[in-house]
Amino acid sequence: MSDLNLPVLDLSLLDGDADDAARFRAALRAATHDVGFFYLTGTGIPPELEVRLHRTARAFFDLPEADKLAIENVNSPHFRGYTRIGGERTQGKVDWREQIDIGPERTAVDDPDAPEYARLIGPNLWPESLPELREVTAQWQEHLAGVARKLLRAWALALGAPETYFEEHFGEPSTLLKIVRYPGTDAPEPAQGVGAHKDSGVLTLLWVEPGKGGLQVQRDGVWVDAPPVPGAFVVNIGEMLEYATGGYLVATNHRVISPRHPDDRISVPYFFNPALDATLPLIELPAELAAQARGVTQDPTNPIHARYGENALKSRLRAHPDVAARWHADLLAARA
Repeated sequence: MSDLNLPVLDLSLLDGDADDAARFRAALRAATHDVGFFYLTGTGIPPELEVRLHRTARAFFDLPEADKLAIENVNSPHFRGYTRIGGERTQGKVDWREQIDIGPERTAVDDPDAPEYARLIGPNLWPESLPELREVTAQWQEHLAGVARKLLRAWALALGAPETYFEEHFGEPSTLLKIVRYPGTDAPEPAQGVGAHKDSGVLTLLWVEPGKGGLQVQRDGVWVDAPPVPGAFVVNIGEMLEYATGGYLVATNHRVISPRHPDDRISVPYFFNPALDATLPLIELPAELAAQARGVTQDPTNPIHARYGENALKSRLRAHPDVAARWHADLLAARA
């Protein structure tokens, strides 16, 4: 794997002796300080669960169009459900993909005095003709939540904080699972599967269909490929972890290039973030790390908020203008 453009880390080292665990934490800190992305092996995800997830994802996208549109996200004020091809935008440009968004299964908040971001709380939309989707995604998220918590404990120690630092400030996590299909295109120029962006939260674990490339990461101003590695997740940090470390850890621009027709590509990103009302405090870094902190990226068009719910709502309103226009016209007017 020495010719890969991203570091490769083995999570199982944390289950070894003290030297193994220290070696993993040092590699984790270096990867997310220098790049913001890495491959993660040794997660213990059952291979048969990967196969089931992949098979079920394919089954979902093979459903009749009417079945998918019956759970279209324009019917959900919480931005859940199916997004048709061209229904999501990044940096104002259309992303060429279809997907289903799955968040925590909760009752919608019926309180006019609730914070604006409480509108993101609510039930998912599930296809009646594919009950296995709900079952397999629940198992998948349970496994990945464990991986995410393990990583956060390792980060805390690597940054000189108590092991439970992040968990103490996270609250009940606001997760988001997206099952995505990138259809092939005959366009002469590379098409935007997903435009260049940084994730708005804390941590992303990405599963990619074996043998299917397309993800690119920006390193030193150059776009480099991040092809799938068998048995590995692609992991990246989001803007909130950059914020919490004063820029010592870096959230990195990435994008997806559409495959060439007739090929397509399945990917399943899992976003592990704090409770919507949680605020991540700044970590008091050891002096030698603080000296290397670059400060938080300043972009007037994309402010980074300390409270996760504000970041999440900002991203959802921008990414799904049709949902926003139908259900949240008052929020759009206030931001105009």
